[in-house]
Amino acid sequence: MSIVVENDQETVLEAAAILLKRMPASKVARLLSLWQVGRGDYTTERRKLFAGETVESLFTKARALEKRSRKR
Repeated sequence: MSIVVENDQETVLEAAAILLKRMPASKVARLLSLWQVGRGDYTTERRKLFAGETVESLFTKARALEKRSRKR
């Protein structure tokens, strides 16, 4: 079984179309801008999340996850 994952832009466009059917365009625009801004300090979070990691270690972990997901 294979899974097709749409790119982020396609997902955002589909969600916006759904929201526009139920909400005024002004509210949808506000919501989309809130999602884009984000919250928090990404640099601090990134340092915590990847503490002790290297490009090589992250690549190894990503490759292992990819191999496990293919087996499913």
